[in-house]
Amino acid sequence: MAETFLNKMSLPMKIQRIAAYKVNLPLHEGSYDWSGGKSVSVFDSTIVRIETDAGLVGHGEVCPLGPFYLPAYGPGARAGIAELAPHLIGRDPTELGRLNRFMDAALKGHPYVKSAIDMACWDILGQVAGVPVCALLGGRYGNDFVLYRAISQRPPDEMAANVAGYRAEGYRRFQLKVGGDPDTDIERIRAVAAEMQLGEKLVADANTGWLMHEAARVVRAVRDVDVYIEQPCLSYEECLAIRRRTDHPFVLDESIDGMDILLRANSEQAMDVVNIKISKFGGLTKACQARDLCVSLGIAMTIEDSWGGDIITAAIAHLAHSTPTEFLFTATDFNSYVTVSTAEGAPQRAKGRMAASTAPGLGITPRMDVLGDPLVDVS
Repeated sequence: MAETFLNKMSLPMKIQRIAAYKVNLPLHEGSYDWSGGKSVSVFDSTIVRIETDAGLVGHGEVCPLGPFYLPAYGPGARAGIAELAPHLIGRDPTELGRLNRFMDAALKGHPYVKSAIDMACWDILGQVAGVPVCALLGGRYGNDFVLYRAISQRPPDEMAANVAGYRAEGYRRFQLKVGGDPDTDIERIRAVAAEMQLGEKLVADANTGWLMHEAARVVRAVRDVDVYIEQPCLSYEECLAIRRRTDHPFVLDESIDGMDILLRANSEQAMDVVNIKISKFGGLTKACQARDLCVSLGIAMTIEDSWGGDIITAAIAHLAHSTPTEFLFTATDFNSYVTVSTAEGAPQRAKGRMAASTAPGLGITPRMDVLGDPLVDVS
């Protein structure tokens, strides 16, 4: 293994071609609904393919949750990749630090544009080293890891009824989509909490949907309920104010998109758990840096992304499986929510848990018949 690794690393390695494909990912349950009346039935995902002059090929994926959720959207990802790709031809995909610095210099901001490119380069690096990406991200902890299930926003009784079905699939972590009318949300939380069993965890995720006075009402009304409160308001400062008014365990998500706000949130004791979305940080390189910082600071994490299919699920699995178990609050399996498979070898949920592939790289092989023709093709 070591000799093969050294021989491969001695070869000149240059990016020769970057292609991006659009794939629509319909949902099994028809639609995904969350705060503010937001709803998506088909996700617009972008898959990136990077080819090298050494014959190795890597793949990545980015899938924003529509333009009305985060400052990211599908066509914007592809436009940004088309802008950035010509600058990357001829560069070494295995030098992840240098490549990320160059991407940041060539395209200011837009981390989600860079995420799939960075992910594909990790796929290549794992193949060069002959090991799964999780080994390069810190090693594999345990045999698998725990997943959560998002409960799409519905009337309280329907959301409570969903719990039994998801429990039968093995889930023991439930993320309840709230962030609507406060009175209805109080009913939602109480109805679903009444279905919880010993060892299960419930998160009420408002996805920035409440105003401060609404969030204050909700946390006061459910103060006797064992529930985590996630991202109740739009801004970090509003969330911090609500955090200081409740003793519920607190999760920050949308507010956390870089090291500076992560450090500030830790210093102000703004959360107990933080969600690390890979594309918000710009790819696995920076998401791993954030993960390692959280471990050093003693902060538990959910490892996920905005959305995605098989390739993003594989990347999540490698980052989650290489996270020390005591710091991994949970992770997600997006490919089980959608009806289209884009890659062979992607990890699959088993009894509410998942394991990263043991094959080199991300361990996936894209289904090129599903990807079709590229919308971006730069060489």
